[in-house]
Amino acid sequence: MKLRVYLDLSNAVTRRRMAALLRADGEVALVGTAEDADLVVSERVVATAAPGALAQGGALTARELEVLRLVARGLSNKEIAADLRITTHTVKYHLAAVLEKLGVRSRTEAVSLGVRKGLVPL
Repeated sequence: MKLRVYLDLSNAVTRRRMAALLRADGEVALVGTAEDADLVVSERVVATAAPGALAQGGALTARELEVLRLVARGLSNKEIAADLRITTHTVKYHLAAVLEKLGVRSRTEAVSLGVRKGLVPL
């Protein structure tokens, strides 16, 4: 089941960029009304998440974000590797980068922070 997202954004550029990002995720479907949505992304969410969204070392790469989202779904390193068609060593590398950039020590902390910062959909 896909996460249904409605973009309540008045700025056309921001709306287009957010839509492009969300469309890239096969687990997300954009909907036309807030009533049909599981999640509404508003101006306030975008504004509060933008400056300093990550505590320590900067933005996550697209692959690191994929790994974090798969961790959030409860997948093991081996399952993540199979899903992304990479080695388990590479998964560990990406996961270490995620932990460093988020300034956390465990997978659980990374997922928790990712959810709070809007990096991981509920």
